[in-house]
Amino acid sequence: MQKIRSILCTLTCLPALCAAATFAYVPNEASGTVSVIDTSSDKVVAEIKTGGKPRGIVVGLDGRQVYVSDQPNNQLIVIDAATRQISGRIPLGESPEGVGQSPDGRWISAAVEESNDVAFVDTRSGQKAFVVQVRGKNPEHAMFSPDGKLVFVSAEEGGVVDIIDFALRRQIGQVAVGARPRGIGFSPDSKVAYVAAENADELYAIDTATATITRKLRTGLRSNGVVVAPDGRRIYVSNGGDATVAVVDAATLTLITTVPVGQRPWNMALTPDGNKLYVACGRSGGVSVIDTQTMQRIADIPTGKLPWGVAIR
Repeated sequence: MQKIRSILCTLTCLPALCAAATFAYVPNEASGTVSVIDTSSDKVVAEIKTGGKPRGIVVGLDGRQVYVSDQPNNQLIVIDAATRQISGRIPLGESPEGVGQSPDGRWISAAVEESNDVAFVDTRSGQKAFVVQVRGKNPEHAMFSPDGKLVFVSAEEGGVVDIIDFALRRQIGQVAVGARPRGIGFSPDSKVAYVAAENADELYAIDTATATITRKLRTGLRSNGVVVAPDGRRIYVSNGGDATVAVVDAATLTLITTVPVGQRPWNMALTPDGNKLYVACGRSGGVSVIDTQTMQRIADIPTGKLPWGVAIR
């Protein structure tokens, strides 16, 4: 009887265990696929065929949908996370790149290169709701601040960061940074934005209230992706030319250490607890995993060709 009860308990708990699993989604732009990694085992458990060139990616707050931009087909692909099948395609504009998500999960922001604007998709209706033109040229990323009030947009050919007031639906400011700005991250309180400039090899701390640079740091060759730890104490910056990730103290904006990873590290994501950092390494065709407690690379996971980024929920 005890054995039967144990089996029944196990079967009853299985759905909860599946629901609690944490997956990392990796768009492979040269393979036209999204790799799904189980973060508990650090193994690829599925490959989702998208076609095109998948790049920017986010996971909905409830974990049910994955949103990925398809650059040559000018669309946002919606993936059902449970079935791992494409459930929708939403037109965005010519050559979409990075995507972001509002704190409440309702809005997806997409930087659209050729038209120099940011498209906003309402996840409730599954349609593009409005577009905000920006002054910077060739927007790469469009990221919501944690309070949902601002959207920072890196203009990789303009050497500037455009600032959108989301409530007003228009650009309200612009900050000049180094050449070819790329990744954007925020402090948890939304007071500071961190922007990496690839050709300047620097990270910039921007006061979001005054739209001014307060500090900057040389992080490594071809600084690119930016991720901020959940507690806001550390900033992680991928250095594409050095094959490293710089670990930065947010309070002082000083370098703590650098961690070697695969070739051409690009965009990254942390697990919700902040204990593991997943780094897309384009030229290595895989993802490097860093233990943020020991600051050691603990795994290299083969994916498709030219992984562009990582999204985790």
